[in-house]
Amino acid sequence: MMERLLLTTGGGRGGESVFATMKFAVLPIAKVFTMCFLGFLMASKYVNILPASGRKLLNGLVFSLLLPCLIFSQLGQAVTVQKMLQWWFIPFNVVLATISGSLIGLLVASVVRPPYPFFKFTIIQIGIGNIGNVPLVLISALCRDKSNPFGDSIKCSQDGTAYISFGQWVGAIVLYTYVFNMLAPPPEGTFDIEDSSLPIKNPPKDGSPEQVPLLTHEAVLTDLDASIRGKIKEILNFIYEKLKLKQILQPPIIASILAMVLGAVPFLKRLIFTPDAPLFFFTDSCIILGEAMIPCILLALGGNLVDGKFFHILQHICLLLWSNLSLFWGRLPANIYSFLVKVKLKSSCVTALSFFFPFSFAGPGSSKLGMRTTAAIIFGRLVLVPPVGLGIVVLADKLGFLPPGDKMFRFVLLLQHSMPTSVLSGAVANLRGCGREAASVLFWVHIFAVFSMAGWIVLYLHILF
Repeated sequence: MMERLLLTTGGGRGGESVFATMKFAVLPIAKVFTMCFLGFLMASKYVNILPASGRKLLNGLVFSLLLPCLIFSQLGQAVTVQKMLQWWFIPFNVVLATISGSLIGLLVASVVRPPYPFFKFTIIQIGIGNIGNVPLVLISALCRDKSNPFGDSIKCSQDGTAYISFGQWVGAIVLYTYVFNMLAPPPEGTFDIEDSSLPIKNPPKDGSPEQVPLLTHEAVLTDLDASIRGKIKEILNFIYEKLKLKQILQPPIIASILAMVLGAVPFLKRLIFTPDAPLFFFTDSCIILGEAMIPCILLALGGNLVDGKFFHILQHICLLLWSNLSLFWGRLPANIYSFLVKVKLKSSCVTALSFFFPFSFAGPGSSKLGMRTTAAIIFGRLVLVPPVGLGIVVLADKLGFLPPGDKMFRFVLLLQHSMPTSVLSGAVANLRGCGREAASVLFWVHIFAVFSMAGWIVLYLHILF
C-alpha cells in the first residue's frame, strides 16, 4: 500500500488535499510552539512565576506521576494479547532506529571528526531519538482536531498513545545499556580535556605529585590477594547490575509493563479498564492526571529556553534596536515607553532573534563541541535519519510485518525515526560527565526540529492518505 502511494504524486483531491495535509502537519507544531512560548514568558524574570526551582519540580512531577498515569490509562485500555502480538514490530522498530541512526552517526562522525573525546558522543546524539515525550505531544495535538485524517479524536489519541507507550520499555533498555556504555568517559577519566593535554599511561616514578596518581593499577593488584580480588569483583558486578536495573525500571517503564500485564489478562482488564468496572475510578483518575502531562511538559520545556548566556546578550541588543526604533514612533510618554521596553518588547525581541540567528550566540550549555560538530549532529539527526526510517517502514509494510489498514500504526513508526535527540540520553550523558555538551546539542536540535518535524509530517501524511 505505502509503496504504491509513494509513487503517486498527485491524487484526485489535488491542491486541496495538499493544503489539508500541510494544515494537519503544521498546526500541531504551532500548538507546541505556542505552549512553549507561554512557558518561556512565565519563566522570564519579568513574570517569574516559573523559576528554575519550579521547573525542576514540574519536570519531576511530569516524569514521576503525570506521564506514568497517561501511559497506564491509555495503554491499559487499548492493549490485549492479540494486539501485543500484532504490535511486535513497534519495539523492533525502536531497535532498528537505534542501529540505523548509529550507523549514520558513525558516518557523520567519521567525516566531521569531532574534537576528542566526543566521537562516540556524536554517534549517540545522532542515533538515539526521542520516542516518548515529543511523539506523545504531537499525537495529542494532531488528534485534538475533530477533522484530523485519522478519524475519531478519542480513538486517534488512544491508539497513538498506546503505540508510543508500547515501545518505550525497549527505549529505556537501549538507553541504560547501549547509550550508557557508549558514553563512558575516556581513559583520562573525564571529558574536560584540554587540547594540549595527553593521556599519561605510565607516569614517571620521579614525577610531581600533581602528575602521578595516588594509586596505580599495578600497585592495587600487588596489594590484593587473588581470592579477595575475586570476591570484590563479584560484589561490584552484583551492585552494578542492580543499579542498572534500577535505572531501567523508571516510573514510565513500570507503568508500561503494568498496563501490558493488566490489559493482557481479560479478568483484570474488565476489573480495571472498562468504563463500568468496579475499579475504573482509578483508571479515570489516571486519565485526568494524564491529560495534564502535555501542557506541563511544554511549559517546562519553554521555560528552559530562558537559561543561557545568549539571553542576556540579546537583551542588550534588543534594547538598542528598540531605542533606535522609538525615534520613528514619535514622542511617547516616558512611563509607557519604559514599560514596553522592560516587559513586552525586550522578551519578544529576544525570542525572535534567538530563533532567526541561533548560532550567533553561545546557547544553553555552551560546550567544546563547536559549531561544526553541533551542525553536523543536527543535520544527521533531522535530515539523514528520517529517510532511512521511511525506507525501513516501507519495506516492513511490503513484507507484511505491519497490521493491514492501520495508518496510525505506520505514522507512529515513522515518527520514531523523525524525532530530535532523546532527552533521556542527555540525562545519561550527565551521569557520565558530558552533560554540558548534551544540553547544548539538545537545545539546538529541538529548536531546528520544530521546522524539520513539520516537513516530515507533511510528507508522511501525504504518503499515508
